Amino acid sequence: MTSKTLNPSIIFVKKGDILHRTGDLKTKAYQVKKGLLRSYTIDAKGKEHIFMFAPEGWIVADNNSPYEPSELFIDVLEDAEIIPIEKDLVKNPPETLGLVKRIQVLQKRIIMLMSASALERYEHFVATYPQILQRVPQRMIASYLGITPEALSKVKNEHLRKS
Repeated sequence: MTSKTLNPSIIFVKKGDILHRTGDLKTKAYQVKKGLLRSYTIDAKGKEHIFMFAPEGWIVADNNSPYEPSELFIDVLEDAEIIPIEKDLVKNPPETLGLVKRIQVLQKRIIMLMSASALERYEHFVATYPQILQRVPQRMIASYLGITPEALSKVKNEHLRKS
């Protein structure tokens, strides 16, 4: 990352700079003062999936805990002025921890819907919501996964064979 300090909190980054990569720890959030950033993931087949763009006034981050590996790349699409923001869960008020967890789950869900197979999405659902698997109709699980109930039946059979 090429950067120069404009004042104590704003840094200048160049088009093409990568602010962080999938797998990085202790990542930051970035408030965009000027320019354009994006966050994205690259699937196992090498296909890029853009999660979001961050123009002026937006904040972009990988929403995993700073102690967990990042799921997203964040790079600079136009020369930009940004403010890096520390992600410090210890400083978050306790009442926001549920919201932070929800944002983390939503990020993972969106990434899965963009790039994962139906089987991978089902396995993630089972791991994320084991307590509700038997409490909702199969048609709702299929809807959540973005597949038909018939496709869910096939995926469940494939999951059972795999287990």
